[in-house]
Amino acid sequence: MNKNNMREKMLKELSLLDNDIYIKYSNAIHYKIFALPAWKDAKTIGVTISKGREVDTKKLIERAWMENKRVVVPKCEPSSKQMHFREIHSYDDLETVYLNLQEPKLLVTNKADKREIDLMIVPGVLFDRHGYRIGYGGGFYDRYLEEYNGTILALAFSLQVYEEVPFEKHDIPVEMIITEKEVIHCRV
Repeated sequence: MNKNNMREKMLKELSLLDNDIYIKYSNAIHYKIFALPAWKDAKTIGVTISKGREVDTKKLIERAWMENKRVVVPKCEPSSKQMHFREIHSYDDLETVYLNLQEPKLLVTNKADKREIDLMIVPGVLFDRHGYRIGYGGGFYDRYLEEYNGTILALAFSLQVYEEVPFEKHDIPVEMIITEKEVIHCRV
């Protein structure tokens, strides 16, 4: 099965996830990430605004604000296939754009330097235990992470973790995957 087929199959499975289970599993993942040294030590956290049946990130963002951490979210530039991160202080700093993503408004947010981001929470559809992932197909994160030196982790439901997923030499694996069942250390 190729990446596109695997992605479509998993997105369909996720869409069928019962709402109570979705909330329960997201909460279990939050509990695990908040206990990690990578979370506790981070001053600036890079994270996408979850949509659909992605693990909820809004509670993470709210907790980060409560703990006086900086929250930076990606702004994609579809024409150049590049992205950068911008600091948000409230959900009012967001607008719905490219691929129905919520991204920071340029006029009310400031760009964050890559070196300032301590913890990067990378989205994905499928992951393997080595940290490789199948994302949404744009390659934005792999390009951005090429020269990133902070901690890279992902949030996923256990059904999204396979033993292996296809990857290419330019793919950047995550260091950890937090599921409702476990914290998977990928680069051991």
